[in-house]
Amino acid sequence: RYLGHVSSKHFMSFFGLLVQLLNGLAGASSLFLVAAGLSLIFGVTRIVNFAHGSFYMLGIYIAYTAVDRLAGSLGFWPALLMGALAVGLIGALVEVLLLRRIYHAPELFQLLATFALVLVIKDAALWLWGAEDLLGPRAPGLTGALDILGRRFPSYDLFLIFVGPVVLALLTLLLTRTRFGTLVRAATQDREMVGALGVNQAWLFTSVFALGAFLAGLGGALQLPREPAALNLDLLTIGDAFVVVVVGGMGSIPGAFVAALLIAEIKAICIGLGTVQFGDFAFSFSKLTLVVEFIVMAVVLVLRPWGLMGRPQATSRHAGPVEPPLRRADRLLRLATAVLVLALLALPWAASSDYATVLAIDLLTAALFAASLHFIMGPAGLHSFGHAAYFGLGAYGAALLVLRAGWPMELALLAGPLVAAAGAVLFGWFAVRLAGVYLAMLTLAFAQIVWSVSFQWDDFTGGSNGLTGVWPAAWLADKTAYYLLTLALVGACALALRRVLFAPFGLAMRAGRDSPLRADAIGISVPRVQWAAFVLAALFAGVAGALFAFSKGSIAPDVMAVGKSVDGLVMVLLGGVQTLAGPLVGAVTFTWLQDSIARSTEYWRALLGGTMLLLVLAFPMGLAGWVQMRYDHWRASR
Repeated sequence: RYLGHVSSKHFMSFFGLLVQLLNGLAGASSLFLVAAGLSLIFGVTRIVNFAHGSFYMLGIYIAYTAVDRLAGSLGFWPALLMGALAVGLIGALVEVLLLRRIYHAPELFQLLATFALVLVIKDAALWLWGAEDLLGPRAPGLTGALDILGRRFPSYDLFLIFVGPVVLALLTLLLTRTRFGTLVRAATQDREMVGALGVNQAWLFTSVFALGAFLAGLGGALQLPREPAALNLDLLTIGDAFVVVVVGGMGSIPGAFVAALLIAEIKAICIGLGTVQFGDFAFSFSKLTLVVEFIVMAVVLVLRPWGLMGRPQATSRHAGPVEPPLRRADRLLRLATAVLVLALLALPWAASSDYATVLAIDLLTAALFAASLHFIMGPAGLHSFGHAAYFGLGAYGAALLVLRAGWPMELALLAGPLVAAAGAVLFGWFAVRLAGVYLAMLTLAFAQIVWSVSFQWDDFTGGSNGLTGVWPAAWLADKTAYYLLTLALVGACALALRRVLFAPFGLAMRAGRDSPLRADAIGISVPRVQWAAFVLAALFAGVAGALFAFSKGSIAPDVMAVGKSVDGLVMVLLGGVQTLAGPLVGAVTFTWLQDSIARSTEYWRALLGGTMLLLVLAFPMGLAGWVQMRYDHWRASR
């Protein structure tokens, strides 16, 4: 009676709901272990460890091997624990050999290094264990099921429900009753003061990183009896772990536990509800499981920017490096630009195959996408993990206008980017009110919501299959003609972005980034300037997306997935954030490396990741930043 007209063929009974909630508790334990390790690492080292999901994946793989080889002599549980300890040791080696060298680099470069590490670890797992999923044995003594409220519930899942609270209690004792825990808590609040007091920070960072990696490995190892070891677990896990850490509050272990419970239970309820009929309208709650955690994160960050149990990060006592003011191009740079433009114009006729022209179109669209991201990352200081949403909105907007509304290609190419700008008007209003990692994670949440809509709206966006038949007009059917159009539009957009940065609006962006209090004191509305910059960046990303859609003849949800946003970050950081040419150089370098390496070896990810690590260590300012530094040194020595 209370539900009235709401009904469902699969609507859960009360007892079914309770059992489904128990399933959520079992999943929350493993998620908490991964998130707790990530929260510890960020709280002390301030590194956003993108490779943390890889430690989880390694935990399952190494546990599989340890159980297979050692369970007969040591037993199942000791072999499982040895797998987690091995991951902790790997984490310590990663911290000593790699991360210790880049602690003084900007945070985003640390993110780039850990992303490169993801690629290396993935191919290492592919080489060691192969591409097939590996299903481990059942846990001895916990292979059966119990009758709970008339339903069968796995005994192992019941065991996992108790693991989370036990680990939380042990971590609480470690952090509150030991000297090591005192140092960890002190470093979480103010690591500079801890260093000033004479604490060996190198030892502290290594031990914390090893502990965090061990927790991730333990979370993976405990999943061995429940799910197979697979190569895609790294990126799947890191997204959920980031959400839990941010929702709970960066650096808060109890917050991570509460957030893991909250998200796991909401997912479980969505699965249990299934499809619910509201009159003539049927709504599938089970489809929300792809995005519900990001909806929760977006709501929490909008209402409570520091997470449920977090607190604002302490302000650093040391000012960052002062960037020199932007300089207009001198005569030599203008000459080099003119030569480059002439070479690009002649490329279709100089190329030996059509493939070179197609690759050049991809390089140009990637360059514009990276330049639009740099526009808010560099001068505005807004770090976005979801910029691919606007690339995808521009692509889908143009494609849908052609296929659904029957617009001509030329008009759709101009209107598609406006769809991206409209999305940024809405999302940017919320995003610019945050800063740092919280801003980046909110942009990721919005991007995942947009991706979920495009992935599941079969009747309108084509769902997971995307849209096909998105071809350019007849006069642009030839690849050379379309390349020249792409070159003209990308060049015009790049010049427009550069022009804005030298205009008073660009100076206001930089003032709001470097000193928001002083900027506000002289009458600059920093949130409004950042909001406008966010919309402008989305508009130009939408241009790149629309050009990409017509060049491929189709569009799929992958163009706005997390991987595409990470690619944009890599492009900007690889080229250099502090130079205007950085995103262009980084986009061309990354896209060319990805294309050439992927065609040369099966283990192209490891080769690409290793190359990126070398570039990060050798050129901490980015490729274009290093060239700019050498050029300035040459001019000063003349």
